[in-house]
Amino acid sequence: MNHTMKKLIEKIPGYDKLVLPVHKYRAFQAANKYDYPASGMKVIGVTGTNGKTTTAFMIYRMLTEAGHKTGLMTTVAYGVGKDIKPQTEHMTTVSAGLLNRRMREIADAGAEFLVLELTSHALSQYRAFGVPIDVAVETNVTHEHLDYHRTFKNYLAAKVKLFTLANKTPRGRKIGIINADDPSAKHFKRAIETPITYGIDRGDVQARQVKLGSGGVDYFVKYDGRKLHIKTQIPGIFNVYNSLAAVTVGIIYGLSNAEIEQGIFALDFVEGRMNRIDMGQNFEVVMDYAHTPDSFEKLLPDMKKSATGRLIVLFGSAGGRRDPSKRRPMGEIAGRHADIVVLTEEDDRDTPGEQILKQIAAGAKKSGKKEDKNLFLILDRTEAIEFALRQAKKGDLVLLLGKGNEKTIERADGEHPWNEAATARRILKKLVK
Repeated sequence: MNHTMKKLIEKIPGYDKLVLPVHKYRAFQAANKYDYPASGMKVIGVTGTNGKTTTAFMIYRMLTEAGHKTGLMTTVAYGVGKDIKPQTEHMTTVSAGLLNRRMREIADAGAEFLVLELTSHALSQYRAFGVPIDVAVETNVTHEHLDYHRTFKNYLAAKVKLFTLANKTPRGRKIGIINADDPSAKHFKRAIETPITYGIDRGDVQARQVKLGSGGVDYFVKYDGRKLHIKTQIPGIFNVYNSLAAVTVGIIYGLSNAEIEQGIFALDFVEGRMNRIDMGQNFEVVMDYAHTPDSFEKLLPDMKKSATGRLIVLFGSAGGRRDPSKRRPMGEIAGRHADIVVLTEEDDRDTPGEQILKQIAAGAKKSGKKEDKNLFLILDRTEAIEFALRQAKKGDLVLLLGKGNEKTIERADGEHPWNEAATARRILKKLVK
C-alpha cells in the first residue's frame, strides 16, 4: 500500500477504533505463539524521543560487563550476550510477530535481562503486549511523530503507556526511571508507583562537575551514600543524560560502583550515533542520527564549541506521513549554530523533495542564512555529502545528520540501498589523495 492510499484510509471516521484492536489481536497471537517469551526475563523498557538507542546500549553493555547474560533489541541491533546482529528493518520496534520471535531466541539463549527499545508507535499498537516491564526508562519527550499521533498530548500518552505497563508488572518493584529535566517528567511520575529521577539541574541521581570533551563526558554522581565517577567514550551533553539513565538502572539492580563505572565506559561505539569518520583528512566528520528540533538544540551548540574551525551541517527531513511541522524549526536551529547549512533528502518518500527543502530553508533563512552563500539545497544526498565535504577546510567540523545507521533511503519509487558512512568514506578517500 502506498503512502497516498494510507493517508486516505486514515481519514476514514473511526479508523483508529478499527485498526488498533487488529494490532492488539495480532500482538496477542504473536505472544501466544511464542509462549510469552519475555516472561522469564527482567525486561528494561526504554522509551523517549531522543537517546533511546544509546541509552539501551549503555544499559546492555553495563549489565553484560557485570557478568549478566543480557539481550538487546534496538533500532540498530538485536541479540544476546556478545552475539549482537544488525537490525536492517526501517523501524525501531519491529512488528509484534518478529519481536516475539526474536525475544524467544533471546530467552532460549538463557538471557537474564532484556533491554528493549520501545517507540510511541509500538506502544500505541500493542506490539509489546504480553511483555512484563520490570523497569521503565524515559529519556525525554519532544516534538516528533505528530503526523501519526495528531497531537503532542496523544504522543506523550503513548510514551507514558510504558510506565503503565510497568505499574501492572506482577514481579518485583514497580520502578520508573525519569528524566527530571524533561518538562514532561510529571506525567511519567504519576504513572508509576516508584519514580526515580535523574538529571543535571535536578533529580535523585544527579550529575555533578560535568566536563564535556570531544572524546566523551566526565562527571560525578552522589546517591544514597554512594559516589560514582562516570566517564563515557561518546561525547555530547545528551550522553550525560543517556549515561545517567543507565547509571540509575545499575543502581536499581544492585551493581557495584566499579561495575557501573566500567560498564558505562566500556561502550565506545553505537552505529550511527556520534560516529567519527576518519580517512586522514585535516577536518572532522561526524555522523549522527539526530533528526528532531530537540536533538539539534542539544547537539549543535556542543559541536560548535568543539570545532576549531567552521561548523558545516548537512541534513534533511522525512517525507511521506512524517511530521512536517518540525522542518522549519530544525532549519532555524541549524541556521543559528552552523556556519554552513547543506539541505538534502532524508527519506522523502512520496513528498516532493524540493518542497521539504524549501520548508527547512525557510527556518534557516530566518536565522540569517542566505541561499547559495551559506545555505545550499542539493536534493541528491550523495552529491550533497560530496559538496559539504569539499567545503571543509583544516579545523572544520562536518556533521552528517538524520540517517545514521539506516541501510536504505526511501524515495517515491521505494527503498534504495544506503550507507552513510561508506558514502562519506568513499568521497573522503577521493578528496585526500
